[in-house]
Amino acid sequence: MLKVENVTKYYGDFKAVDNLSFDVDSGEIFGLLGVNGAGKTTTFRMIMNLIEPNSGKITFNNKKIDYNLTDKIGFLTEERSLLTKLTVKEQMLFYGALKSLDEDTILRRLDKLLKRFEISEYKDRKINTLSKGNQQKVQFISAIINEPKLLILDEPFSGLDPINIELFKSVILELKQKGTSIIFSSHRMDHVELFCEKLVILVKGKSVLEGYLKDIKKDYKIKKIIIEGDVVKKDLEKIEGVISVLKTACSYEVNIRDESYSKNVFEYVKTRNNVTKYVMEEPSLEEIFVAKVGEAYGK
Repeated sequence: MLKVENVTKYYGDFKAVDNLSFDVDSGEIFGLLGVNGAGKTTTFRMIMNLIEPNSGKITFNNKKIDYNLTDKIGFLTEERSLLTKLTVKEQMLFYGALKSLDEDTILRRLDKLLKRFEISEYKDRKINTLSKGNQQKVQFISAIINEPKLLILDEPFSGLDPINIELFKSVILELKQKGTSIIFSSHRMDHVELFCEKLVILVKGKSVLEGYLKDIKKDYKIKKIIIEGDVVKKDLEKIEGVISVLKTACSYEVNIRDESYSKNVFEYVKTRNNVTKYVMEEPSLEEIFVAKVGEAYGK
């Protein structure tokens, strides 16, 4: 288990991370979210023991993270970190050696992973000749060549088409099943919802929302009703408890203050003809994220 306990980090007078705490169990995918500059990268660097917190502590399986433990950690960065003039094989031999792996182990695992990611033919190709998507595959392989017990994924789907996103998803879920603790960070909230059981949202280095995703959605008061049929937008907007109404191509999205106001909307819908759909949905993580970040910034 990774434990981040009351961690604070300053750069001079600037507080980048403010009393942050969370834990990630074995076989759990945890979401660390926030806008640019929220403190995510600083948190990753502290977990990797690249920088020290000013206060608090970070442990993995009850041990302080040092160079012995970092051999068990994988990190896929948002920015490209590949040595593009090397071949894929040369790159993996370099990264594997940094993780204290012998050459035979690296090459055996590399062949298996290249096949899994459907790029075996690129083993002896220079990285700068590969497409952006295939470079992302190589970067992912470099993050898991050491079969990490803790894996940090920062925007792992960057540059990928939908088919390869599905491939990455399947590999991530396989790692979860094997017991890897995974920290997942992305600006795509729909991707976060696919994976993360727990999450924390950072604003200016401080947690503004944390917990299990299912509980966060349940506790968020604003609900959404989807209506398809013969209704009038202005009439919906006048109903008590309705916050807003959005007309889409084939439906109306009605946001209400909380679930108790759904009966008011339903009473109106019953008076209309040709209503083919009336469904109350949980809010999306993106809606919650925008609301919570907006609250933190006073918007």
